[in-house]
Amino acid sequence: MRFPEEFLSELKSRVRLSDVVGKKVSLKKRGKDWVGLSPFSSEKTPSFYVHDDRGFYKCFSTQKSGDAITFLTETERLTFYEAVEKLARDVGLELPAPSPGEAQQYRRRATLIDWVEKACVFFEEQLRKPAGTQAREYLQKRGFGPEAWTRHRLGFAPDGWRSLSELLTKQGATNEELIEAGLLVQPDDGRQPWDRFRNRVIFPITDHSHRVIAFGARTLDPDGKPKYLNSSDSPLFHKGRTLYRYMDAREALAPIKEGPLSRGLIVTEGYVDAIALAEAGIGTAVAPLGTALTEEQLDLLWRAGPEPILCFDGDAAGIRAAWRACDRALPLIEPGKTLFFVLLPDGMDPDDVVRVRGGQAMRDLLGQARPLVDLLWSRELEAEPLDTPERKAGFEARLMAAVIQIKHPGVKKAYERELRDRLFWHFRQGKGSGAAHVGAGGQGRNPGKMGFSPGPTGLAGLGLLIRAILVPEHFESAREALAKSEYDDPDVAAIREAAFDVYQSAEKLDLPTVAAHLRILDRKRAVELLEPFLRRQPGADLDVGSRDWLDAMERFPIARTLVAEVQATKRADEEGVEIMSAAHQNRLMQKVIARRSASRSVVDEAVATPASEGVQELRNALGGMGAAMESKHSED
Repeated sequence: MRFPEEFLSELKSRVRLSDVVGKKVSLKKRGKDWVGLSPFSSEKTPSFYVHDDRGFYKCFSTQKSGDAITFLTETERLTFYEAVEKLARDVGLELPAPSPGEAQQYRRRATLIDWVEKACVFFEEQLRKPAGTQAREYLQKRGFGPEAWTRHRLGFAPDGWRSLSELLTKQGATNEELIEAGLLVQPDDGRQPWDRFRNRVIFPITDHSHRVIAFGARTLDPDGKPKYLNSSDSPLFHKGRTLYRYMDAREALAPIKEGPLSRGLIVTEGYVDAIALAEAGIGTAVAPLGTALTEEQLDLLWRAGPEPILCFDGDAAGIRAAWRACDRALPLIEPGKTLFFVLLPDGMDPDDVVRVRGGQAMRDLLGQARPLVDLLWSRELEAEPLDTPERKAGFEARLMAAVIQIKHPGVKKAYERELRDRLFWHFRQGKGSGAAHVGAGGQGRNPGKMGFSPGPTGLAGLGLLIRAILVPEHFESAREALAKSEYDDPDVAAIREAAFDVYQSAEKLDLPTVAAHLRILDRKRAVELLEPFLRRQPGADLDVGSRDWLDAMERFPIARTLVAEVQATKRADEEGVEIMSAAHQNRLMQKVIARRSASRSVVDEAVATPASEGVQELRNALGGMGAAMESKHSED
């Protein structure tokens, strides 16, 4: 339906944008405007501004902007029509008369929603009547009391073939309408339709406006098939495009600003699991509707947060479901869009964990969620023994075949590098070493090569690297020097590699995007190194445009090479260079002395140049190195 511009202008004038946004974002007054954390990205410094006087918002972290209608379509996945309808209803503005065709379609949809709502009320009433005794016992056994029944609008469908249809037809419904709404089943042989749900516990499924549009149902008959049953697809409902508890979970996620549960929704395998987590205080849980996750459902998850956690039972079926989700997600992942996984212990499901071990135990398990790259590695590692060269080659081939599925060039390159790194250390250290690395964000590798540096001296070059990322137009001029640089700390090196991935894939080069790449690879410490810089206002205290900064960047690889030579020479002295021939010693030392002399002007210049903000940290390092070289030169 097309709305007249006059109506849209009237609607926007009646809506106060901060009231609409304030339901999703915690806003604070700043002058005549409002500011808060972006609902479109994960950030710690507010960059989302709402301007009531002009009726629009601006998100500086994602560059998204719009009005109240745009905000609802972006954050609640409403259609344009649904967003206008919701705003008009909130401010008491009557919608304009649609065209005859549009009016008929609207009335048809409204009629179906009305019958589904009446069915929901019927199921709720039946749960509290004598016929619902078995259903009540089942729910209470699962830990859900009367308050939970009300919160989640749980119900019971009695064991009658036409209990619901007879009630609704008396109220004016036709069989055709009830069949279209998914409430009745029309048999192929032309017999009279019967109720779709019989002798089942009922779980209402709602749309983005919290209107009931369909039902999920669990049989109470021990031999009943199928165990779980959903409404059929209808003009109101499509099971592959819907998640159970989606809007409730999004609203629960909005106020969570820190910790692993702040970055996305939690996906369980069924309605009961999602309700169990919600009742345990983990209100961000959703569930698919009896199918493997679809692309549309993944899109819904990523609209809510960048890193949803998929929580599967720890049995064989749960592991297979996790693998299917991994394969479905691989082509779609990109910075700010990935998945984490939890495989529960001892074949338990979330409902079991909450009832047996408590809500905090469930939170602890969710806090240990593993990234998608770990699941991929584990799956292929455990596929077969790696006891022959052919099987080892097959292991690598399977990993690289999975990487090929990734469409985003930067993430594809990051995955390939990460997996090849794991392959190297796994086969170098022997069987089992790869498992030690999985999920450790760099830990578990060869400690002499990849372990965490014991102190801040291992972070040499981080400041210069950050400055290169903060000014993308200078990244090109420093690219060669960055590529030559060798960093003591593996996570500083990982930041450099992530920056190259972002730059070469033509993405916007900035710290949040680099951090998103690192999160995908579970480089937790690398992300922690970026956190202080992510919290700063861009350009607030960094003079990155000066020639001094570029000079320092160009000297950094040279300085590192000289330091390495000095250390290597010292080790050779200590180990006994007397075993070499006198001529060989003389040639070697003359070469080192010549290179030191050639580099002396570089060191002296770096130490003597007046202090500037961009190179101060490098100058301090070079000053100490110069003194060490002077001492060694006198010995030579």
